[in-house]
Amino acid sequence: MVFDQIDREILSLLARDGRLTFRELGDAVHLSANAVSERFRRLQAGGVIRHIRATLSPSALGRDLHAQIEVKMAAGTSAQEFENALRHLPQVVSATLMTGSFDYVVRVACSDREDLMGLTETLRRHAGVSETYTRVILHEVELVNAV
Repeated sequence: MVFDQIDREILSLLARDGRLTFRELGDAVHLSANAVSERFRRLQAGGVIRHIRATLSPSALGRDLHAQIEVKMAAGTSAQEFENALRHLPQVVSATLMTGSFDYVVRVACSDREDLMGLTETLRRHAGVSETYTRVILHEVELVNAV
């Protein structure tokens, strides 16, 4: 799909704040709300814009301990089985299938160390995991560079 600099500006603005109205977007890129609406629908139909959703703050929900858990799958556990097991664990923020020594990197937000330890044990016992390597995240910078 071909898109121009105005499309890129619209995408960048929406990546920072998905609640912007077409009028607000139009004011920012010097177009009418109708013109922005047409561009939005084209970008959405073309698969560039997949979702507009709320991003929840784990810390505001009492999950202040953030970590990455590298996971090595047990023999016989499929990626689909593992990913389905993760969907039932509220601490899991995301999971990325990787190359290298470990199969997945799982991003988690836990309430405290005990919660993190319990989650790690759950992964080993019920999610087909043979080995984990956990690192606590001390600081994270969220960069929104959409295009």
